[in-house]
Amino acid sequence: MAEKIRVVVLYGGRSGEHEVSLKSAASVLRHLDRARFEVIPVSIDKTGRWQWNDLATIDQAKTSLPILPDAPEMRLARGADGRGVLIPISGNATGPIAIDVVFPVMHGPLCEDGTVQGLLELADVAYVGSGVLASAVSMDKDVAKRLAEFAGVPVAPYRVLTRKAFVADRASSLAKVIEGLSLPVFVKPCNMGSSVGIHKVKTWDALGPALDDAFRYDLKVLVEQGIDAREIEVAVLEGETLFASVASELNPNAHHEFYSYEAKYLDPDGARVDLPAKLDAAQMARVRALAVQVFAALECSDLARVDFFLDRQTGEFCFNEINTLPGFTSISMYPKMMEASGVPYGELLTRLVHLALDRYQQRHALERGYSS
Repeated sequence: MAEKIRVVVLYGGRSGEHEVSLKSAASVLRHLDRARFEVIPVSIDKTGRWQWNDLATIDQAKTSLPILPDAPEMRLARGADGRGVLIPISGNATGPIAIDVVFPVMHGPLCEDGTVQGLLELADVAYVGSGVLASAVSMDKDVAKRLAEFAGVPVAPYRVLTRKAFVADRASSLAKVIEGLSLPVFVKPCNMGSSVGIHKVKTWDALGPALDDAFRYDLKVLVEQGIDAREIEVAVLEGETLFASVASELNPNAHHEFYSYEAKYLDPDGARVDLPAKLDAAQMARVRALAVQVFAALECSDLARVDFFLDRQTGEFCFNEINTLPGFTSISMYPKMMEASGVPYGELLTRLVHLALDRYQQRHALERGYSS
């Protein structure tokens, strides 16, 4: 019998989406094929501590994994044989533990923005998801839109404001940012996900307070033209060719102004999902092609969820944002769209682990430019 692949499921993190990660990771742990994989849960608490968790202890968690304060603290390192290892620095964990691949089930800044990916590169460990470049540019809504637009994908009009400029001259910044835009507008931190810090602004008097709140989460903020649009999402999976799922449509309930954090995670009836989206054949083909185009333009790897607006007036799709480590909870759209497209959850996770290992091997076959 072949030796099992050791998969570190890395979750938690120091972002505002910490709790979402705990839900996603619980689902991933439940669906990873234990016949093929030896699963090692590693949590990162809100202070940044990496902790090894006994699988038997946390395996009973159904919807959200716990962060156990007394779990042994670990460090990630490169072993003498070149393999990544987890080294215990406290508690009674056995170790060091050699690992094969890391599956980061984490969302938001310091998680999916290239920072953790850079650490894993330095440790010379295979990992699921996009690399440093794609993770960083995809997390920045402004840079992602610029690259998508450069590749010929339409985007809605928007302005960018830095906190430095806003603090230096509030009145002038407000005047510049609304030039050419009409109400309503959306205010969004550039480097957050899960709708954290996002506001729908329906009066210009409300713009300043919305920016004040958004700048709590980021140093750069988007002010984007609100359009009468439908919210369409597509899941992309790497393989021999890039595969785009059937699209889904999010319909926030009337008591939610948009698909907010509350609608996504706190209100079980926050939105109705149409899967597949109610699009005609041409529209479905168009949005799937655009999703692949965005994925390629941003040089993503393995997986991403690509979100679009479908303008009700013009019938045109506009790129909204991309998530390189999308939610993996039991109700998250990425796995649900893949399942609706013929890739069940467990098979999806297996594919992602093997994609990560294949990419790692390909990178290691490259010449390093120096002799050892």
